[in-house]
Amino acid sequence: MSPNNPVVIPDAKVALSTASVYPESTAAAFEIAARLGYDGVEVMVMTDAVSQDADALMRLSDHHSVPILALHSPCLLVTQRVWGTDPWGKLVRSRAVAERLGAETVVVHPPFRWQRDYARDFVIGLKRLTQDTDIRFAVENMYPWRVRSREVAAYAPGWDVRMDDYPHTTLDLSHTAVSGSDPLRIAEDLGERLAHIHLADGTGSARDEHLVPGRGDQPAGVLLEQLAGRGFTGTVVVEVSTRGADSRAERESDLAEALAFARLHLAAVA
Repeated sequence: MSPNNPVVIPDAKVALSTASVYPESTAAAFEIAARLGYDGVEVMVMTDAVSQDADALMRLSDHHSVPILALHSPCLLVTQRVWGTDPWGKLVRSRAVAERLGAETVVVHPPFRWQRDYARDFVIGLKRLTQDTDIRFAVENMYPWRVRSREVAAYAPGWDVRMDDYPHTTLDLSHTAVSGSDPLRIAEDLGERLAHIHLADGTGSARDEHLVPGRGDQPAGVLLEQLAGRGFTGTVVVEVSTRGADSRAERESDLAEALAFARLHLAAVA
């Protein structure tokens, strides 16, 4: 390496989503993140009671010396009743828990189309939620659903976060694979509004695959290199599926590979 072309490591941290260890527990994610050398975790609030309990999460964070860098609000179909059924109530509680845990970011999905009142006020409501807090609500890009080869608009205002005035956004590379979107173009279009990355991969299947980066057709490495080159300071979260792993050792091998991928491609040549 020429001394005229030094390697620049950005301030971006690499975190492990607790969803990446499923079907193992939230507690297991902290243990694995510590052992593999992740900078922290993103807690996916699920039906797992520990993921919903700020005190339990604080104990895990302290015990393993693994900071909680982000919280994924319970906005999935399977978490419709977690922290109540009012979507605004979920976000208010997510903000309070994130503040308690010292997390910087709350990841949230756009509303489902059938959540009409919530969807109508979503953009302006998020801005109100951030007025008295340093927490960033980073809205995640989604994808159109496909039913019998037909696309169904499941999200409102829409699945493409570029189309609405969100101050902070999350870019998920498994979701770009499903939607057939170009993540490099999305990152360019979002500019400074891109605050958070869900690092994964996909093959363009209608199924949200969340492959280990490098195992699909998404330009994950190029994206990280470009972000590093522009001094990205957000968080890169490994959010992959390891549910097919036959053992803890195989699961940890996949997560170690994902972490190495992120570290390698975040090292930009100035």
